[in-house]
Formats: sequence, structure tokens, C-alpha cells
Amino acid sequence: MASSLKTAVFASRILEKLGYKVEPKFNEKRADIVQTIHLGTEEKLIKFCQGIQKGSPIDSDVLPYPGEMGGYEDKVIMAAGTFTQGSTIELSCDGPLRYPYIAYLQGGLTYEYGKLGILKAIKYIQM
Repeated sequence: MASSLKTAVFASRILEKLGYKVEPKFNEKRADIVQTIHLGTEEKLIKFCQGIQKGSPIDSDVLPYPGEMGGYEDKVIMAAGTFTQGSTIELSCDGPLRYPYIAYLQGGLTYEYGKLGILKAIKYIQM
């Protein structure tokens, strides 16, 4: 859990410094491990999730794309290079393709690969 929180704080701080709206901010009290990032465009949301996948320890060769999903009105993109399918403590990121294009980032069993995934995602949105 500590690595997940540290990963969320890292993501919050670096993305806020890059000009993105984040919730919660790095120095705010947290209720859970979810970090929201307002990316502003569909393209950035897709690229951010793809970057998280590319920086993941499992299935880094997979490139996620948005798709229809039951229970959602909009297409959704989901990235999860996790050891255990559906695990919420491992690094994952998802979001519906609708304004304001918010990515929901969570997890990171180890801070190091969480940080790597976030840095890869940032690189993807800057390409």
C-alpha cells in the first residue's frame, strides 16, 4: 500500500508541475490510492494510458485502445500491466473518452515500476 501511495503522490506532483489539474494534489490528505489526472483531450488520455501499459512489468508489448464496455455510455480505455488480472493495488490506468478526459491512475506494487510507468506515460503525451 505504501508504494501505491508514493506512486500516486509522485504522479500528482509531476503532472501538476507539467500544468495538469490533479486530484488530490500531492500534499493533500488521501482517502484511497486513486489519482485523477485531467488530461484535457481524448488523444492525451489515450496516449497516457498507452504509456502506462508500455511502462508496466507485464504485457508491456500490448497497446490498449478505447472500446465499448457494458455499463458505460462512452468508450473506455484501460491499461493494466498487472501480475494478477483485475488487481487494484497494481499499476493501472483507465478513463472514459469524454470531456474533461480524466485518467484514473492507481496502484504500483513497487514505487520503482510505478514511477517508470508514469514517466513513460508522460513521454507518450509529449510526443
